[in-house]
Amino acid sequence: MAESKSSFIIFSGTFTQYLTEKICQSLNMPVGDMQVTRFSDGEFEICFEESVRGKDVFLVQSTFPNADNLMELLLMIDAAKRASARTVNAVIPYFGWARQDRKSKPRVSIGAKLVADLLSVAGIDRVVTMDLHADQEQGFFNVPVDHLYASSIFIPYIQSLKLENLCIASPDVGGSKRASTYAKFFDCPMVMCNKSRVKANEVATMQVIGDVKGYDVVLMDDMVDTAGSITKAAQLLKDQGANSVRAFASHCVMSGPACERIENSVLEEMVFTDSIPFRGKCSKVKQLTIAGLFAETIKRIISNESISSQYLM
Repeated sequence: MAESKSSFIIFSGTFTQYLTEKICQSLNMPVGDMQVTRFSDGEFEICFEESVRGKDVFLVQSTFPNADNLMELLLMIDAAKRASARTVNAVIPYFGWARQDRKSKPRVSIGAKLVADLLSVAGIDRVVTMDLHADQEQGFFNVPVDHLYASSIFIPYIQSLKLENLCIASPDVGGSKRASTYAKFFDCPMVMCNKSRVKANEVATMQVIGDVKGYDVVLMDDMVDTAGSITKAAQLLKDQGANSVRAFASHCVMSGPACERIENSVLEEMVFTDSIPFRGKCSKVKQLTIAGLFAETIKRIISNESISSQYLM
């Protein structure tokens, strides 16, 4: 990496420092020096402590709550543009507000499109993200989007479990495409849970579509927030005769009663990537790092190599 080391630089947002350090270790380079000055009223200022003139700048920051994460990323983008960076690349392992991708009822905002517009106006040249809530959200941006998948992290781990009667499940109809892709890769059956909600984060009813009796079921999802859906689905699958139930999700939102629900559930384990740091306490939660995946992607962007060739499916 010695030759390209001087042509690009990686900076980290405050709350994604843990992941940026691992990405930079994979690339054998230091994290860029950046200063965040915070004022007593909560406002903050971004200053790069080294030159970015003429360089490809990569800004790593997941935009999970609170909103300071997004605002910090926007200020980082603005600072890089004003400092004459050659390109500004937003590396957003977890793209927040992604669930607000359409008008589900009258007079509601479409948060995912608004955030995409904010990033574009700030001056990004490229977005690198992973497992958006809906693939079509890539179209909200008018710049290239490298959309990565956690499958390249999850598949080797699932293979290492050596489950004899594997069955892939989706906790809802919306995730059926994701589950189907995994089922085709492993050449195993797939089932689906059909749920209805009375309001956000609260499942009213759920039914299993398919047979799981005697199977070791792996639930696949893009994120777990309050863990209501995933634990309800796991219990339902177990009641239907599943031998064991595990869950995999790309993004560890885990808010409210999530830790308690996972801990008290029938799940053998709950596996996430580290796109969001897990600060709770739950013996069943396991995180697999995506640092190598993002490091390799950055390397390929710099050298103009194919990104899609690293996908396992």
